[in-house]
Parts: sequence; structure tokens; C-alpha cells
Amino acid sequence: MRATILASLSSAAVIVGAGTAMAGGVVAPVVEAAPIQVAPAPVMGAWEGAYAGGSLGYILGTDDQLGLALLSDGEQVDRATNLGDLGMSGATLGLHAGYRWQRDRWVFGPELGVEFGSVDEEISFTVDGVDGSAESKMNNVATLVMKTGYAVDPQTLVYGTFGIARGDFDYTLRGDDASSTQGFTATGIAAGLGAERMINDRMSVFAEYQYRDFGNETVNFDAGEGDVLSTRASVSMSTIKIGANFKF
Repeated sequence: MRATILASLSSAAVIVGAGTAMAGGVVAPVVEAAPIQVAPAPVMGAWEGAYAGGSLGYILGTDDQLGLALLSDGEQVDRATNLGDLGMSGATLGLHAGYRWQRDRWVFGPELGVEFGSVDEEISFTVDGVDGSAESKMNNVATLVMKTGYAVDPQTLVYGTFGIARGDFDYTLRGDDASSTQGFTATGIAAGLGAERMINDRMSVFAEYQYRDFGNETVNFDAGEGDVLSTRASVSMSTIKIGANFKF
């Protein structure tokens, strides 16, 4: 019996020792966490949608040299050239509305605008010893352009514009205590460059340059006794403006 008890105790000691070794020697496997990839925020539709806005601008006059031709029965009988520069200039107030689509970073869409303001020029001249004056004045200009831009970052857009412009103008001749005003409209091209910056989800501000060329228009004034004074209005202008857009 003594031998049996000793054998049992020896077996128990072996089992306890083995269990202790296993308990103390287990090492948990180390699993390395994969690095977290942070993708850049996509530029998806931040500029897309309908919008309207307003602007303050200034039109810079370009060269419009005044010349007058005297016509009798449709035939030119006299002509005076280089009487002065009637290139218009002045401050403007504009309103516009448009819609933009966005494909990745490209933004494009039509914009319709109209501008009013105090835009004119007046000169004095002398022809054959007779003093006179002439005035050119812009009543309004309407534009319809396609704007195409690129979002250099989610809040900043650079763009170009190209389309048509239609202007309403007055030309006035004064002399010998008489005055005559003739209005005319002209259609031409409009092209420009600009940049726009988002302030929040619905509001942005912009600065823009645009050139407009309305070509040459013939303006006739009644000179009495069937005679006509005729001039060619060469209307072109550069405009710079700043403004704000509000997205619907």
C-alpha cells in the first residue's frame, strides 16, 4: 500500500508541474493592425445646381473714334474724321442667374445676366468753324454665356466664359442750340475669365473680367432738307466686376 500511495503522489506532482508550466508559458499571438487609409474627400457636386447673384462693376472705354459724313440724297458730299474718342466708361450694377453641372472637378453651365449703370462719354468738336458735341451712352447690356470651370479645390473654382452680348445704346449730337438722339441695339460676342470662392454651402463670391465686342453700327441723324449726318458707332468694352452668388 505504501508503494501505491507514493506512486499516486508522484503522478499528481507530475500533472501539477505540467499544468503550471503550460499556464505560465502560453504566449498570445501578436496580430499587427493594418494601417487605416484615409481617402481624400471627393469633389462631388459641390458646385452643381441653380444659382442667382449680383455684381458691382466698372466698364473701361475702348477706342471709338467719331467721324461724321454728310449725305445728300444718299450720296456723301462731305466728311470729317477723328473728331474725338467716344469710348464709354462707368460703374455698373448687374444681376444674373444660371445653372451648373459638375463632373468630377469640371463645372459647366449657362448664365444669363443684365447690367445697368452710368456708362457714357461726351466730347466736343469743331467742324468747318461750327462747334458741336457728341455723347455715347449705354442703357443696358444683356449677356448669355456658357461658363466652363475647374475646381482647383472643393471651395475654389476658376472658369472662362464665352457667348453673346446684346447692348442698348444712345448716340446724341448737339450743335447750334439743337440736339438729336438716336438709339440703337447691337449684338456681339462676350468672353472672359474669373475665379469664385465658396463661403458656405449656399454662398460664394467671385471676381471676373469680360470683354465685349458689338462690331460697327451705322447711326443716322436728320440734318434737315433731306440731308443726313451719318456716323459709325464702334462699340466694344472691357468690364471688371466683383459679386456674390446664392445657390438654391
